[in-house]
Amino acid sequence: MLDDITLYWLTNTAESAARFYWENSDVTMNAVRIDVPMGVTLFPKEFYTPPRAWAEKAFSNLVYWNKAGRGGHFAAFEQPKVFAEEVRRFGELFR
Repeated sequence: MLDDITLYWLTNTAESAARFYWENSDVTMNAVRIDVPMGVTLFPKEFYTPPRAWAEKAFSNLVYWNKAGRGGHFAAFEQPKVFAEEVRRFGELFR
């Protein structure tokens, strides 16, 4: 986590990274339909975890769904092995 914070601090990009959250703070949960193959991994400490039924409405081609045992909003930093394994499992579906 310190690496991530240092990266934003030294490159002076924290403001632009946070701007996305500020600009989208009033976004509704009305999703845009996505038709390409999609995979979803729910991490238990994420800020928001949608029900599968909602994901299926937004992703017409939902091919992977899993609930991880550990991780949160920054899963790739917090649990890199778990995150990498999830990406591999999704990718294996297309071999």
